[in-house]
Amino acid sequence: MPLAGAPATPASTATSLNVGAAAAAGFSVGSLVAVDVDYTGQVGFIGSGVSAAYVTNAVSVGNDVNYVRRVSLNVGRVVSIQGGVLQLGAALLAGTPVAGMQVSPLIGFCDREGGRFFQEWSGLFVAEGEQGDRVLYHYPRLQAMQGSAESSSALVGVAGTATTTLERMRLAGVFRALPVADTNDGAMVLCFRSYLPGAMRAV
Repeated sequence: MPLAGAPATPASTATSLNVGAAAAAGFSVGSLVAVDVDYTGQVGFIGSGVSAAYVTNAVSVGNDVNYVRRVSLNVGRVVSIQGGVLQLGAALLAGTPVAGMQVSPLIGFCDREGGRFFQEWSGLFVAEGEQGDRVLYHYPRLQAMQGSAESSSALVGVAGTATTTLERMRLAGVFRALPVADTNDGAMVLCFRSYLPGAMRAV
């Protein structure tokens, strides 16, 4: 839920937001910021870097000028402030801010179940072969079927050490693959597979 924004000047980068000394006084080290454009009646998918929502008409979002920043996933954490520049801890999803983007401090995050918009992602999975070869699986459209979670799996302990039981944590996710049109022939497909042979290996 962002507050009123401050324009990001052309001197800004994906990790450094130049908002000027006066505007920088409204931010604090450790706070979160959303960086995105004003809402000016856009319909369809909105949000920079990754689509954050789908708007059917301006009335449905109350013609709120801050609406895109309210739902944007283009966020970062301020780690230092100097000379009107907000230094972020990591690069923004959308990269260097474009003209018209504003920087808004965040109070917190809010999510909801249901609705008509389902977040979509894409995935590239790589299977390593034993001879330097690789198989690549590219899913252009993936839709999450449940919230992210972590799972633990046991590792065999090292013989002769005090530790005999080790665990590793894995990020677990469940996705549904959705079809896309292959631009080569217009066929609807779910996944593209590629094979990269290892160096000097017979094919």
